[in-house]
Amino acid sequence: MAQHVLTSFTGTAAGPARHRPPAAPWRFVYEYQLRVYRRTWRGSLTTKVLTPVLFLLSMGVGLGSLVNSSTGGIEVGGQTVPYLLFVVPAILAVTCMSTGMGESSWPVLGAIKWFGTYHAMLATPARVVDILLGHCAYVVTMVGLASAIFMVVALAFGGFASWTALWCLPVALLVGLAFATPVTALSSRLENDTGFNVLFRLVQTPLMLFSGTFFPISQLPGWLQPIAWVTPLWHAVEAERALALGSGSLAGVLGHIAALVGFATVGWVLALRGLTLRLRP
Repeated sequence: MAQHVLTSFTGTAAGPARHRPPAAPWRFVYEYQLRVYRRTWRGSLTTKVLTPVLFLLSMGVGLGSLVNSSTGGIEVGGQTVPYLLFVVPAILAVTCMSTGMGESSWPVLGAIKWFGTYHAMLATPARVVDILLGHCAYVVTMVGLASAIFMVVALAFGGFASWTALWCLPVALLVGLAFATPVTALSSRLENDTGFNVLFRLVQTPLMLFSGTFFPISQLPGWLQPIAWVTPLWHAVEAERALALGSGSLAGVLGHIAALVGFATVGWVLALRGLTLRLRP
């Protein structure tokens, strides 16, 4: 593994790196991640493609038909929309969350503790910040790939109501980062993967259920609504939903985007500190 990482940074076994154009070290970290994914992409089809599509069919199409027949749809911003249009942008946000968290949990801990991948990278000109930047670039790529596939499928089912839904994709990249950097910070501080059981069962699942994904948070108890307002997924869902429906104000969307930037930034600072302490004690 270490030899493979060093080869990715210094060139192939047959040719030295001087034949390659100069590049920032983080690009080699990113390239390494892509090379690994090229060998393992089939295993990610379920989480990145099949699961969101099944949510779309079961919740948006299946449950949506029952909701529409009984209530006429869901009220959003003073207008009533079909349940499919309500839930599609939320599923997109959840997909970004799942991808960002998944790529920053076991893979990061494994690269630190089990495989020594990050330590091998530090034997090259790469620094800790290059490792983090390359990792984040890879996460953004995976989030973009999963989001684009889902959006194409959702569009085929009529899941978007406005051309402003095109902006959902760049916001999706930010959503992925807003979850990836804090989880990377957590992973850099764990000694084993027990903490991930808590993360995915007691954090990810409640976020998905209580952040306005499948029903408006106005239906939550009054004491629980403020908790939803300070979660990154609620901001993600609200931003994606406003863009997908072409509703809401520009200031409101920018406010949600600013909150996501804040989560990503704080997560970056904590992740960089955690990786530095772990890799350079």
